[in-house]
Amino acid sequence: MKPFLVYILHCVDGSYYTGHSDDLVRRFAVHEAGEIRNCFTYYRRPVELVFSQPFETREEALAAERQIKGWSRKKKEALIRSDWATVSLLAKSSNVANPSTSSGRTG
Repeated sequence: MKPFLVYILHCVDGSYYTGHSDDLVRRFAVHEAGEIRNCFTYYRRPVELVFSQPFETREEALAAERQIKGWSRKKKEALIRSDWATVSLLAKSSNVANPSTSSGRTG
Protein backbone atom coordinates (compact mmCIF):
# COMPACT_ATOMS: atom_id res chain seq x y z
CA MET A 1 0.00 0.00 0.00
CA LYS A 2 1.22 3.48 -0.90
CA PRO A 3 2.03 5.69 2.10
CA PHE A 4 0.56 9.12 2.56
CA LEU A 5 3.08 11.89 3.09
CA VAL A 6 3.10 15.25 4.81
CA TYR A 7 5.44 17.63 3.06
CA ILE A 8 6.78 21.15 3.44
CA LEU A 9 7.79 23.30 0.48
CA HIS A 10 10.06 26.32 0.76
CA CYS A 11 8.74 29.01 -1.59
CA VAL A 12 10.79 31.56 -3.52
CA ASP A 13 9.46 34.37 -1.27
CA GLY A 14 10.79 32.57 1.84
CA SER A 15 7.41 31.28 3.03
CA TYR A 16 6.57 27.64 3.73
CA TYR A 17 3.68 25.58 2.39
CA THR A 18 2.57 22.40 4.15
CA GLY A 19 0.43 19.76 2.46
CA HIS A 20 -0.18 16.03 2.20
CA SER A 21 -0.37 13.59 -0.70
CA ASP A 22 -0.21 9.93 -1.63
CA ASP A 23 1.89 10.79 -4.72
CA LEU A 24 4.48 13.36 -3.72
CA VAL A 25 6.31 13.35 -7.06
CA ARG A 26 3.10 14.20 -8.94
CA ARG A 27 1.95 16.71 -6.32
CA PHE A 28 5.31 18.51 -6.34
CA ALA A 29 5.13 18.72 -10.14
CA VAL A 30 1.66 20.28 -9.87
CA HIS A 31 2.99 22.91 -7.43
CA GLU A 32 6.07 23.63 -9.53
CA ALA A 33 4.09 23.93 -12.78
CA GLY A 34 1.47 26.20 -11.21
CA GLU A 35 -1.40 24.00 -12.34
CA ILE A 36 -3.71 25.19 -9.55
CA ARG A 37 -4.12 28.94 -9.89
CA ASN A 38 -5.66 29.53 -6.45
CA CYS A 39 -3.02 27.46 -4.62
CA PHE A 40 -0.81 29.26 -2.09
CA THR A 41 2.29 28.33 -4.08
CA TYR A 42 1.06 29.64 -7.46
CA TYR A 43 2.71 33.07 -7.16
CA ARG A 44 5.52 31.78 -4.93
CA ARG A 45 7.32 29.55 -7.43
CA PRO A 46 9.76 28.00 -7.79
CA VAL A 47 9.35 25.82 -4.73
CA GLU A 48 11.75 23.41 -3.06
CA LEU A 49 10.79 20.27 -1.16
CA VAL A 50 12.45 20.59 2.25
CA PHE A 51 10.62 17.99 4.36
CA SER A 52 8.45 14.91 4.00
CA GLN A 53 7.24 12.27 6.42
CA PRO A 54 5.24 9.11 5.60
CA PHE A 55 2.06 8.02 7.37
CA GLU A 56 0.01 4.86 6.99
CA THR A 57 -3.33 6.60 6.48
CA ARG A 58 -4.62 9.79 4.89
CA GLU A 59 -6.24 10.74 8.20
CA GLU A 60 -2.89 10.60 10.02
CA ALA A 61 -1.20 12.64 7.29
CA LEU A 62 -3.99 15.24 7.30
CA ALA A 63 -3.83 15.51 11.10
CA ALA A 64 -0.06 16.07 10.92
CA GLU A 65 -0.51 18.65 8.14
CA ARG A 66 -3.02 20.60 10.23
CA GLN A 67 -0.77 20.46 13.26
CA ILE A 68 2.31 21.67 11.36
CA LYS A 69 0.33 24.48 9.70
CA GLY A 70 -0.36 25.84 13.18
CA TRP A 71 3.31 25.93 14.12
CA SER A 72 5.55 28.96 14.16
CA ARG A 73 8.16 29.48 11.46
CA LYS A 74 10.93 28.64 13.95
CA LYS A 75 9.29 25.36 14.90
CA LYS A 76 8.79 24.39 11.23
CA GLU A 77 12.44 25.17 10.53
CA ALA A 78 13.51 23.02 13.48
CA LEU A 79 11.39 20.17 12.09
CA ILE A 80 12.98 20.61 8.66
CA ARG A 81 16.44 20.37 10.30
CA SER A 82 15.30 17.34 12.35
CA ASP A 83 16.23 19.36 15.45
CA TRP A 84 13.91 17.52 17.83
CA ALA A 85 15.24 19.26 20.93
CA THR A 86 14.23 22.66 19.51
CA VAL A 87 10.87 21.33 18.30
CA SER A 88 10.20 20.09 21.83
CA LEU A 89 11.43 23.31 23.43
CA LEU A 90 9.25 25.44 21.13
CA ALA A 91 6.25 23.21 21.82
CA LYS A 92 6.75 23.69 25.56
CA SER A 93 7.25 27.44 25.24
CA SER A 94 4.06 27.84 23.18
CA ASN A 95 2.11 25.89 25.80
CA VAL A 96 3.53 28.12 28.56
CA ALA A 97 2.72 31.25 26.57
CA ASN A 98 -0.90 30.15 26.09
CA PRO A 99 -1.80 27.59 28.78
CA SER A 100 -5.50 27.64 27.86
CA THR A 101 -4.67 25.88 24.56
CA SER A 102 -2.23 23.40 26.06
CA SER A 103 -3.17 19.84 25.23
CA GLY A 104 -0.12 18.10 26.62
CA ARG A 105 1.20 17.47 23.11
CA THR A 106 4.82 18.13 22.31
CA GLY A 107 4.16 18.76 18.62
